This record gives sequence, C-alpha cells and structure tokens, in this order.
Amino acid sequence: MKRQRIYGLLAEFVTPEEVLEAARRAHAAGFKSIDAFTPIPVEGLAEAVGFERTLLPVVVLVGGIVGCLSGFFMCWYANVVSYPLIIGGKPLNSWPMWIPITFELTVLGAALSAVFGMLALNGMPTPYHPVFNASRFALASTDRFFLCIKARDKKFDLVKTKSFLEGLKPNGVFEVEA
Repeated sequence: MKRQRIYGLLAEFVTPEEVLEAARRAHAAGFKSIDAFTPIPVEGLAEAVGFERTLLPVVVLVGGIVGCLSGFFMCWYANVVSYPLIIGGKPLNSWPMWIPITFELTVLGAALSAVFGMLALNGMPTPYHPVFNASRFALASTDRFFLCIKARDKKFDLVKTKSFLEGLKPNGVFEVEA
C-alpha cells in the first residue's frame, strides 16, 4: 500500500509564550518553511517564523500609480481627444481641474491593490489546507497554539525534525498528510 505524502509536522502548545519560543528556536535551528496557527494574535510570532519582509507595499504603490495614471488619462482623453471644447478661454489640457479625480482614482487603485494583493500574498481564499487533516487542529480556533514545519523545507528530515519538535516540550507532535 502506498504511503501518503507528508505536508509537514505539527506541534501543539498550550500557551502563546510556548509557541513563540518554539518558533524562535525552530527559526534559529535553520528551518525556513515554518507556519504558526493561533486563536489569538501573538506579538512577535510573525518575526519568529520568518515573515520579516513582504511585497505588499510595492503592490500598493504600483496600484496607486496605475490608478493615478488611469485617472489622469481618462480626464485628458475626455477633454482633449474625445470632446474638445474651449470653455472660458481655458486650454484643452487644463490639468489642475483633474486633480480631484486623479487623487480619488489613486486612492481607489491603492486600496483595491492592497486588498487583493493581501489576499493573493496570503494564498487566500484557502477552503482546504492540509493541516485540517490533523485531528487536534480544530482546537486552533479555541485554545491551542500550533507550529508547523513543512516538509518542503530544505532542512526537513522526518525523524530529526520530529525529535527536534519533541524537544520543545509540546503536547504532541503530529504528521500532517498532504
């Protein structure tokens, strides 16, 4: 019979301090593909698992620039190319009156790119995740804290990683099937 592929190892902890210390020790031990699941926000946990940098500010900047350019182009096209009228002696390319529309589309572009960029970078929506296969993972939404070291990590070895996690004194270490 063929054995299922392993997604990673999941360690269960009771307190946020325990999972925070375990994440710090796992990151210090050289594991890079770490994930943590908690019922409450734990300050410092993102840095402990290695989420130090994100591309989201660049995505928001690009979205804002695209919104700004599209707002300016929309006004320019409507007033200069599509329907050119000289009103009150103003030139066709009178850009100061386009500032409010350009600003609003800049904000709209940045906000939409922030929302959809955040969802894309977080890999959401995820209706199914392999950690849902762990029997005790349902406690992650009530009162337990979980640390997962993924099998795709370069340093991952099933036996060594399991003994490393057991050395962190969790309530249990579980194999997660993909």
